[in-house]
Amino acid sequence: MQYRKDKKGTELSILGYGCLRFTKKNGKIDLEKAEKEIMEAVRNGVNYFDTAYVYHGSEAALGEILKRNRCRDQVYIATKLPHYLIKSRAGLEKCFQEQLRRLQTDHVDYYLMHMLNDVQTWEILQKKGVKDWIGEKLRLGQIHNIGFSYHGNSENFIKLLDSYDWDFCQIQYNYMDENTQAGRTGLLHAQEKGIPVVIMEPLRGGKLVELLPKEAKALFEQAVPGRTPAEWAFRWLWNQTGVTVVLSGMNSLEMVQENVRVASDAGTGELTEADMELYQKVRQEINKKVKVGCTACGYCMPCPQGIDIPGTFRCYNEIYTDGAGVGKKEYLMTTAFRKNQNPASGCIRCGKCERLCPQKIEIRKELKTAAGELEDLRYKVMAWLVKVLQIWR
Repeated sequence: MQYRKDKKGTELSILGYGCLRFTKKNGKIDLEKAEKEIMEAVRNGVNYFDTAYVYHGSEAALGEILKRNRCRDQVYIATKLPHYLIKSRAGLEKCFQEQLRRLQTDHVDYYLMHMLNDVQTWEILQKKGVKDWIGEKLRLGQIHNIGFSYHGNSENFIKLLDSYDWDFCQIQYNYMDENTQAGRTGLLHAQEKGIPVVIMEPLRGGKLVELLPKEAKALFEQAVPGRTPAEWAFRWLWNQTGVTVVLSGMNSLEMVQENVRVASDAGTGELTEADMELYQKVRQEINKKVKVGCTACGYCMPCPQGIDIPGTFRCYNEIYTDGAGVGKKEYLMTTAFRKNQNPASGCIRCGKCERLCPQKIEIRKELKTAAGELEDLRYKVMAWLVKVLQIWR
């Protein structure tokens, strides 16, 4: 296993264990199976384990497995605060203490604000006392590092990253999301600030393996050296010095063993020009399914109505490249689960964006079409609930 250092010099395994996708049996986590997989990872040097309050049963399963095997001190636990459910400082403490009980520990090594997507939300959290609460937990040693996980565009990511002295952050990043989400721009900004970056969705939830177009699969099969699509995806990430840990939701011994193998010899700067051309060809095959040829250049932004135009098109395209569930879930998280909701249906058709678009996309027309597919009844109900429950206040 290889390791990269965090902000404080701690060595973290470049392969992290994502604990969202433990195998379930009769609706509950198969603890015996998960234990075998986790302990195989620990024996092979994986020391970063990522879970969250809202991952049903995950924190408790991880805590029990680490206790059974007496290896809590060999690993670093990362878990997340569901700040969108918190109304007060007392609520912060109650949630955190519950997490400690689930994890059967007295501290969390890496604690994240879960799905913190803009500075405005962070400012609201500070009014609830979160900043002072974090400071207290850091002083007491109950939290060792503070960070946030993020879904959104690079502009908002950079503003959020600059708004506090974060110890680390977590972003969605892979060879298809190089110029969307926080993207390479966000990754490089974090690197310049010396902030470690943990990568989630390196395979887009398995879509860059299971749902690749046959033409893309053929490109990987013909490539030299011979590597699986998953290995190509991981090596693209580990090739970059700004990447600290790459999470993988491993739920089989074979997957653990294969990912450990790759993480043991993948290096920075190892990919050749021919390798990079291969990724580009694969992207082109995947993108043949997209509906809007948006390159996420950002020339159309900012929208006077606050609509994330590139982000909307990304989610709309994901319906056709990754599946309806993926695109709609991402759209819900990035538009409705915010203090200032910014759905595509809010477009007032001013046309400012179209005058600036180098791709000459009929943005107003495409936004209307995208809204028609993304803002279904479920979306409208969830967006309404967010407002009624005043989640961000």
